[in-house]
This record gives sequence, structure tokens and C-alpha cells, in this order.
Amino acid sequence: MTRRILGFSAISLMTLASLLDTAASLAQSASGRQFHVEEASITDIQSAIGSGQTSCKQIVQAYIARAKAYNGVCTALVTKDGAPIPPAAGMVRAGSPIQYPTKTVPVSSVFPDYDQYTGTPFELGHMGTSVSDPSVQLQFGLRAGIPDAGQLDALETLNIRGERSITCKGDFDRALADGPLPAGAPAVCEEFRKMPDALERAAELDKQYGRDPDLNKLPMYCSVISLKDWYDAKDMRATSGNDVNFAMDVPKVDSPDIAMLRSKGAIIYAVATAESVGGPSAQGATKVSKVFPLGDLQYSHWGGQPCNPYDTARVPRGTSNGSGVSVAANLATCSICEQSSASCKGPASRNNVVNLLPTKGVHMDGGFSKNAGDRAGIHCRSVKDAALVVDAVKGFEPEDEYTAIPKDLIPKRPYASFVVPDAAVKDMPLKGMRVGIVREFMVKHTKNDVAISDQLDKEIKTVLRDKLGAEIVESIDPLYPDDPSVPNMTYTFQDAFAEILPHEVPEYFFTKSKTGELAFAVPGWDVTTSDYDVALEMHKAPLSDKINLRTIAEARFANPGNLANMNKYLAERGDARVKDWASWVPNATFKTEEAQLRAEKAVRCRIHDPGMD
Repeated sequence: MTRRILGFSAISLMTLASLLDTAASLAQSASGRQFHVEEASITDIQSAIGSGQTSCKQIVQAYIARAKAYNGVCTALVTKDGAPIPPAAGMVRAGSPIQYPTKTVPVSSVFPDYDQYTGTPFELGHMGTSVSDPSVQLQFGLRAGIPDAGQLDALETLNIRGERSITCKGDFDRALADGPLPAGAPAVCEEFRKMPDALERAAELDKQYGRDPDLNKLPMYCSVISLKDWYDAKDMRATSGNDVNFAMDVPKVDSPDIAMLRSKGAIIYAVATAESVGGPSAQGATKVSKVFPLGDLQYSHWGGQPCNPYDTARVPRGTSNGSGVSVAANLATCSICEQSSASCKGPASRNNVVNLLPTKGVHMDGGFSKNAGDRAGIHCRSVKDAALVVDAVKGFEPEDEYTAIPKDLIPKRPYASFVVPDAAVKDMPLKGMRVGIVREFMVKHTKNDVAISDQLDKEIKTVLRDKLGAEIVESIDPLYPDDPSVPNMTYTFQDAFAEILPHEVPEYFFTKSKTGELAFAVPGWDVTTSDYDVALEMHKAPLSDKINLRTIAEARFANPGNLANMNKYLAERGDARVKDWASWVPNATFKTEEAQLRAEKAVRCRIHDPGMD
């Protein structure tokens, strides 16, 4: 058992021991030496293949064995009385249907005053039938992480023939060598089955390159990649975490990053479980953290709720939770995550993995996440691996409207070449570099915030300043005490807001509070006039002290938008059944009745509430 998976019971370890032995033996060479995928880096995998310890196919088989051992359901339903439910099976993963726990958790054990609760209604846990596949049951509503579960629910779809698609599942994904498709197979499956699954692709690489792949041409050779289910892979189901009944649930093309990784030798192995997103249906996190020990639930209609590998009774944080967990638990080598607010950073910090989040356009978005507010990120176990991945996908794409890096600005040296080995730390390699600490996102609203912020503060000073030699400065926030040991920034975020907001989005100052007053009023000025805009931009008028990084971030999710991005994506996808939001709604399930009503209203009114991520 790897050191990263904590909170698993001894019984779980014993019952899964044989599966782990299988995983180890699959990566054993003729020489008798064993290669283990646990904690293996991209370089480790490639070196082991080069030395003959293992093959690419054996690497993939080892990851599949780990998925079979640890990728089951880790949550129990929270019900009114805690009564058991009948046995239920879900989608097939790693060769067999997942089994849901029959035990439930009484709501009174996590919410003692439930009988007196008069707040916003929330949905208790219950099982439901999938609209995508009537043979599959799904968990809905409130659920609790099972302590010492031994399971993580990090990967919702594995790239294994017969289970990588619901439209073309089972024999409808039969290999060409196994004969014609059975009667009743959808016509789209004939073309789909021609694509190799992860094992077959690995075998193709072994046959073509053996022990000597060209790593200059294929720097991602046999790295086993998962991707958040907001991106597309042309050989796996993609529904943005939703239970939606596409005519063909596999998209026609890869998202750009996924295509690039595939072309550089990566094995596109699994779709990571992710918070459901898409359309105006209030599908954000289930906000019951004050009464519910698991915290803010960010789960997929289709894939479920991933759990933290260090403590399976706790959430892994963020909509890219399956991405972070899959890497932390050695269920994938690296993963492509997505971030609008903290969806990559959160899972990285809670699951002890590295997150490299480049500027939007360093590598390309795609799928459901191709819009101005989202950007692709990387989860790996090491900084070097994350840098290798960004080197593989970085580039300039003239057809991509969000590309940020012109060709001339792409570094001539690979990003990975700047990774500093441990031996060089004594030379303080960051000496002369200034690093800013953003205190606005370190304020201490809760005891959990106190613990995390204090730990981050300590590590920033110890690692970046004391060990690596960087000069650190901090921003100022009235909710975070000024640190006398760290100089303040001379140019603040408030200075930048004063220059940018009146010039680019002067309508921001028209925002009103719930009581109808101007939210960002300042004494002596009419903030809705151009005179104020000019004076503010010239630093001759004050900025409201209510404006800071947090309010700016919150505003991004509060302003109304439209369905253009989603409808454009669906139009480009070209599905025969789900063509736009109007056809999505009758072919999908929703987390709550309220969410469904909002979705139906949006169809009638053509409005969009971007309450997601």
C-alpha cells in the first residue's frame, strides 16, 4: 500500500492485497526485477521500459489493477432514518459493475437538529436510475464519506473496451478481430470500435518502439493520463459529469491538450470524476458545510463523489477533485484539471499533489470548458513531471481565441530544464526573485482557514525565503494581520483595480446591494459618473474598501451570462439527439427539483445563471 493512501482499514488492505500483488506482477520483467507504478514518475516509467523491467502495456495493466482495487464508491447516503437500502449496482469499472453500500447514515447523526431545521431545503440521499443507461443506479442527494472506505471514486470512466462508452458498451464495442457487431448495435459504434483502448494503444507502442522510444519526439511516452470530465477525449464518454443521454456519448474529437498529449506518446487512460457542469441549473457545490461533516459536496451526477485519500470521510475539494485524487492515489501518472476559481488548486492542496496552472493560452482548453473564465491545469506528483507535461502541450494555436503565447515568447529552453535539483538548494536558486503573497485569499473565516493559512505562511517563508532565497512581499488585507517580517507590496491590487475597473468595466460601480444601494459607493463621489471613473483611474478619487480580490472573484460568478458557450460546444459536437440546451434538458437528470425547474425556465426564457464551479 502506498504511503499516500491513508485512512484505509486493515480489513480493506487484506482483502485488496491480492489485487495489489497482481498489479506488481504485471510490471515484472523477465529478469525478475519488479517495477511498481506507485509513486512512479514519467521518467521512472520510461527508464523502466528502456531497461526491460516492464512494458507500456504492463504499466497500463498495473494502473487498471489499482483502479479495480481502489476506484469504488466511498460515500453512503444520508437518509431520514438511516435504514438500509437494497443492493444496487452502478456502471462497469475495471471489468465489473461498482456496488453501492446498503448502509445509510441517519441525518440526525450529522445534523442533530434536523427536526427543527427551517432553512433552505436540501435533498436527502436516495438512489435513482440513470437516464443514460437504465441498468445503472446512481447516488443522488446528501451523502457522507465512509471512514476507512478503502475506495476513492476518482475515475468515472476507464479507457477499456466495452466500458469506455455507454452508447457502445459491452459487445457493441467489440474489437474488429472479434467479428461483426451484434444485432441492435447503434450505427455509430462501427466506427468507434476501430479506435484502440488504452491497453491496445500501449501494445501498439510496445510493438512499434519496444525498449527504445524516441523521447525527443514522444516525451510523454507511456505516461498514463486522466482528464477532468470537462474536457473531451475521442475514445471515452464525455458528459461534463452529467447523466445525459447523448445519442453518442463519445465526442468526435479530442480537446486540444488531450490531442497534443496523445500525439506525444501519452496513454489517454481515464476520465476523472468531476463536479457536474453545464447550463443554467444551479449545479454548483451542495452548500451544507455548516451541518455536514463531508463539507461542500462537489459531485458528478454520473461518476459520484470522490473522497480524500488521506481521510475518506473528507472531501478532496474542488470540481477537479477526481483529477487530484487520481494522481494522489497513484491511479494515474498525471491528470489534466480545470480551474475557474480554485478547482485545480484546491484538490492539489488537499491531496498532496503538485498543481501547475499556466496562464490561459499556454496550453489550449476545449470541451465544455472552452470559455474565457476557465483554464487548463496539470496535476502530477512532482514539479518535474508537471513541467514535462506543460512542455509537451505548450504552443501557439492561431485558431484558438484564447492563445496567450505568441511564438516568439515561447521559451527556447523547456520549462522542465528550470527544475532545480535538491542538491542545488544550498545555492539559493531563487535569490534575486521577488514573490508576492496574496493575503486576500488567506483570511481566516473559520478554524480550518486558520490552520491552512498558518501552514501556508510558514512554508512560504521557510521554503521560498529561507531555503531558496526569494525575496517575499505581501498584499494588504484588513482581514489578515499585517506581517511585520514581510515587506508590503508598493503597488497593490487596489491600485490595479483603480486603474483597470473604470477603464474596462465602469459598469461594475453600478452594482447594487440587496437593499438597493450602490454596493461600492464612496463619500463625496457619484461612482456612476465618468468624472469618478477618470479621477479614480488617475488615483485622485478613492476606491471603495469593499472592493478586493475576493469581491472581484465573487462577481465573476454573480453576473448573468448566456448559453452561447454551451450551445456552441454542443453544435460543434454534432450529436444527433442533444444539440443544444433545449434538447439537453429533457435528456438529462438534475441534482434537485429546483435545478431542473431552473433549467426548464432557461429553455423558455433563454437566460443563463452561471452558478457553477
